[in-house]
Amino acid sequence: MMKFNSTGDSQTQEIERRIRANDPAFNTKFSYANNYIKTSKYTVITFLPLNLFEQFQRLANFYFLCLLVLQLIPVISSLTPFTTAVPLILVLALTAVKDAYDDFQRHRSDSQVNNRKSLVLRNGHLVEERWFKVQVGDVIRMENDQFVAADVLILSTSEPNGLCYIETAELDGETNLKCRQCLIETAEMGQEPENLGSFDGDIVCEPPNNHLNKFEGTLTWKGKRYALDNDRVLLRGCILRNTQWCYGVVIFAGRDTKLMQNSGKTKFKRTSIDRLLNFIILGIVFFLLSMCLFCTIACAVWELMIGQHFRVYLPWDELIPREEPPKEEPIEGAVIISLLVFFSYAIILNTVVPISLYVSVEVIRLLQSFLINWDLKMYHEASDTPAKARTTTLNEELGQIEYIFSDKTGTLTQNIMTFNKCTIAGKSYGEVIDPRTGEVFENLEKCDETMLDSGDKRFVKSPIKASSGGHSIKRSRLETVNEEYLDTTGPESSQLLDSKLHDSDIPLHDMKKLHTVSPVDFSKNPYFEPKFRFYDQSLYDAVLNGDRDVHMFFRHLALCHTVMADERLGKLEYQAQSPDENALVSAARNFEFVFKERTPDSITITAVGVEEVYDLLCILDFNNVRKRMSVVLQSRADDRIYLLCKGADSIVYERLEVGSVDIKSRTQEHLNKFAGEGLRTLVLAVKELTLEYFEDWKNRHHEASTSMVNREEKLDTIYEEIERDMKLIGATAIEDKLQDGVSTCIANLIQADIKVWVLTGDKQETAINIGYSCQLLTDEMNDIFIVDTASFEEVKSQLLKFLDALQKGSCAPVDNSRLGDMSLVTFSESEFGPSFHAGDCDSSHDHDGNGGYALIVNGHSLVHALNPQLEQLFLELASQCKAVICCRVTPLQKALVVELVKKFKKAVTLAIGDGANDVSMIKTAHIGVGISGQEGLQAVLASDYSIAQFRYLERLLLVHGRWSYYRMAKFLRYFFYKNFAFTLTHFWYAFFCGFSAQTVFDPMFISVYNLFYTSLPVLSIGVFDQDCNDENSLRYPKLYTPGHLNLLFNKKEFFKSALHGFVTSCVLFVVPYGTYNHAMSADGQGLSDQMLFGSVVSTILVVVVTAQVALDTSYWTVFNHITIWGSVLFFFVLHYLYNFTIGGRYLGSLTKALQEASFWFTLVLTVMFLIIPVLAWRFYFNDVHPTLSDRVRLKQRVSSAKTRQAFDKAFRTPSARRSRRSLRSSYAFAHQEGFGPLITSGKIMRKTKSNNNHTAGSTVASLVSSVANFGTSSGGVNLSRTPRITMVTPQGQEHSNKQDSVRL
Repeated sequence: MMKFNSTGDSQTQEIERRIRANDPAFNTKFSYANNYIKTSKYTVITFLPLNLFEQFQRLANFYFLCLLVLQLIPVISSLTPFTTAVPLILVLALTAVKDAYDDFQRHRSDSQVNNRKSLVLRNGHLVEERWFKVQVGDVIRMENDQFVAADVLILSTSEPNGLCYIETAELDGETNLKCRQCLIETAEMGQEPENLGSFDGDIVCEPPNNHLNKFEGTLTWKGKRYALDNDRVLLRGCILRNTQWCYGVVIFAGRDTKLMQNSGKTKFKRTSIDRLLNFIILGIVFFLLSMCLFCTIACAVWELMIGQHFRVYLPWDELIPREEPPKEEPIEGAVIISLLVFFSYAIILNTVVPISLYVSVEVIRLLQSFLINWDLKMYHEASDTPAKARTTTLNEELGQIEYIFSDKTGTLTQNIMTFNKCTIAGKSYGEVIDPRTGEVFENLEKCDETMLDSGDKRFVKSPIKASSGGHSIKRSRLETVNEEYLDTTGPESSQLLDSKLHDSDIPLHDMKKLHTVSPVDFSKNPYFEPKFRFYDQSLYDAVLNGDRDVHMFFRHLALCHTVMADERLGKLEYQAQSPDENALVSAARNFEFVFKERTPDSITITAVGVEEVYDLLCILDFNNVRKRMSVVLQSRADDRIYLLCKGADSIVYERLEVGSVDIKSRTQEHLNKFAGEGLRTLVLAVKELTLEYFEDWKNRHHEASTSMVNREEKLDTIYEEIERDMKLIGATAIEDKLQDGVSTCIANLIQADIKVWVLTGDKQETAINIGYSCQLLTDEMNDIFIVDTASFEEVKSQLLKFLDALQKGSCAPVDNSRLGDMSLVTFSESEFGPSFHAGDCDSSHDHDGNGGYALIVNGHSLVHALNPQLEQLFLELASQCKAVICCRVTPLQKALVVELVKKFKKAVTLAIGDGANDVSMIKTAHIGVGISGQEGLQAVLASDYSIAQFRYLERLLLVHGRWSYYRMAKFLRYFFYKNFAFTLTHFWYAFFCGFSAQTVFDPMFISVYNLFYTSLPVLSIGVFDQDCNDENSLRYPKLYTPGHLNLLFNKKEFFKSALHGFVTSCVLFVVPYGTYNHAMSADGQGLSDQMLFGSVVSTILVVVVTAQVALDTSYWTVFNHITIWGSVLFFFVLHYLYNFTIGGRYLGSLTKALQEASFWFTLVLTVMFLIIPVLAWRFYFNDVHPTLSDRVRLKQRVSSAKTRQAFDKAFRTPSARRSRRSLRSSYAFAHQEGFGPLITSGKIMRKTKSNNNHTAGSTVASLVSSVANFGTSSGGVNLSRTPRITMVTPQGQEHSNKQDSVRL
């Protein structure tokens, strides 16, 4: 039976899982989870109660619900319940519709996944079932390029020896293919339904967990027990690659699968402004209760001292007991009246926190989301993917991000490796000089696009078309401007440039001069790949001219690898374990050194049309310690034996022969340059061996490999012996292609004081290399700390050591500036006066020469670093570093790192990724951003925002995020101001109405004040206002920093707005009261009635708050004009329409007031009293203490009237990165140990008929994949523990003096 561990009253935890294949009755007893996936939050039944429960967790909603209940009691309410009920229902309904839509999308996603088709064995027959019907214990069939439906134990495959190949990008972000192998005993069942249907093995394994790289279990079948490990299992989310079919038995399904165990739960996210609003509303409620309590006490005192004497005219409520005869001091009646007044004032003054605030907030957020969705500058045309705000509640949080946690593969990179440059015999190839500027083209494929994406609307390509009259072509505006700009200087250049911004026809031969850079034409090569691009013609010319060194270089690339070749549909295809190897072999292929095929003991290539066959004598496999791989080959043409080696520069250089100093130094110089450009390098070397030496070495290797004492040390010594005194050939430089604009994006985000952490499942060397490529790491850094130990104490020691070094080495704060990447705001006194100083606007202008530090952490070290005893130490070190990269991390570790920063730093976090392995991190962060990438849509479906490319994150944060925060902060400040000004007028009036809860304004005015009179102007601010345009927001990233400290809206800013409203309400009441107290008109009529006074105060209130919103508006659009000036007009229209048409109680009062000069004098006087001090205050601070935003806005206004001065930057030769010298090693190789044995042993080869006269070897149809820690084969040979080289002498050649074959 299944074992459980008691953890509570009725809760049990599974500690061991038992499964019997093809036995549903047995497996049903344990109630294992089915394969149904649910990521949605609601159902049709639970939606209403659960959603209302969540919404009433918002304090304001609960507060207004209580007010609504009070308004339903007639004795204490002087306002109709509809004034609260309608807005409350509206905001609840609006939020509910939005939540229902979001959850509907999750339901659709779940349905799409759950209804995928799978082939399941039922009663010995294959039937098609949907995924959610798959159960634990079922035997399922998986086919090539299909997702694995559940976690399964492999039973049999189509490949030799039970191998199969999978892509795990959804799990760990790695795009290399990995290899798995079933037990040889079960592999013999093949794909026969009878054999598989009768399989009744008992599986005992670990319970469901989130460890992706660990599995323990046993299989009992036919009386024998077999050990099971991670190499026998396929996990849900993997994709079967280059394996025709595969059968497996389901061991974990649905929520128990390791993918779902790592996904995390969907959390209800709130912005920091929401949390602050809850706190502020709580304070306002206490303030409201204080005013009500004051009015209650004052009412009781007034009734006792004055009110009781006017009971004939102002009778008390019927609830008050009548006493005969009446008492002289009716204390009891006064107390009852005051208690009723308490609730009456609670209702009247509740507009200090109006329900319309939340209606407006939801509307603003919704409209801001539309602006994100509609932004064409975040639209990716190639994939037809726009940016999308998948939630409407977090927009302003985008303007407060302090930490970004990014995946690497597919997020920063394109998952594409390209052969960019090389150095051969001390000569560098791959650079192309622009003849017009003398600069080096760095990003040749994107040279035009880089300029076109600069953000200038004038840089728009025109369609190319041939003219009808001859060989002419309509060229782009940019190209026209570019050519003319080269000969244009001086102030008149702007006129010339503008005049060239129109399409013009030019001869075709002139057009060709503009495009001097074109890729090398490889079309003469029958094996060339159309997608391959190389721009240095001199390298191809050297190949065609027979340059010996160049030929040796490409022959090395074509021979020293573990790539497999396969011919499909008449085309030669390569199947590589890593993209690095594929790029190198592909480069050799295009340069006419074509790897054709291999057998376990031979390799066939075509060198410039001539076929060459080499016997593969041995492979010295790659691993992370050796950092190199070598092959020993014997040419069948001349029987010469060669050792070909490639690896890290630091490793290979130590093993080169003495001499050739000049070539070594020049190659090292080129390597430094390649490293500075962020390219991944490998050094190539060769050594010729004599047959006698190799025979002797082979014998000594055999002795070492069979030694029972210090075997590994002896083998290492043998490897070192043969891999020395090699001759340097050259080096390769491969680009792990970043997505467009990643470097600039990261540079600007760092300039905005946002910390960028990369959390990746990739190897350490690869992650570090990408860090340099995207300029997250730079050579100017003081030091890079690498935490790579495996024990708790060692990790602790490293963290303490690095923290001490950091504190000793950098007393000053880390400088995040990158002056070469973006411009800073500078001003001259001649333009703006002596109060402006260059660089004042940007604190990063003050450089201390500190290059900062970086921290690299491995996954096994991170396990200990996240221990509660070390987590704060780790965070202290990481938070003081300029860059942090965590390698080999699991999805759950990504989430734990994010949670750690949230917990202790109290910072707003953002996680961005593109695969299922990023879902947990995305859900944990305050903001989750999904990239519509190559790894599916799981990240997008779990995200709050989705974009097509990482570079759009810059605009999402620095433009939309900053604008959203700026707008929301300004909206809230103004909203609280206008409502305090409106509501507190009742409080001042209480002193003159005996605290009787009489309102100043018409009840209709109270109902529609926030709905009609003042809502649209403030909505226009919340949706359209901007202090700086989008170009300046990107140009000056420091504009983003106020959001980090909540400078635009916080408790202090709220208090200032409330105080402003308090003063405004006082002036609004006092000035008109002084004017109309005992006032008389010119014809002797009295003007001091309550209705006329209320109409005057309400009119002045609308005018004042409208003038204030006009003063607060920084960016005027047609909508602002319509809403602001239209609100004043609408006030008069609605007032007269209501009172004259419906017959309101205030009929004629405003008309009477407008006829008197005293009204207009009072209006002007009140507006001047309230607006002029605000103008003076703002003018003083803008002039004497301007913020960065003020200065940029001023420069923006000035520059809008002048010619743009950025053409010199726009027309520089485009470059993807800054070229710099580097003394670091840029070695990075995605290879893993263990693949060499599979090649030389022939285990991954399909069996073919032998050909004694063959020169091409056998055809390979299986894909190469990584086989690290491959497991145990049926023959009792543990591949992961087998010596790297095993010598086998072929039959018939025991006494041959020609050659020996060496196999792994």
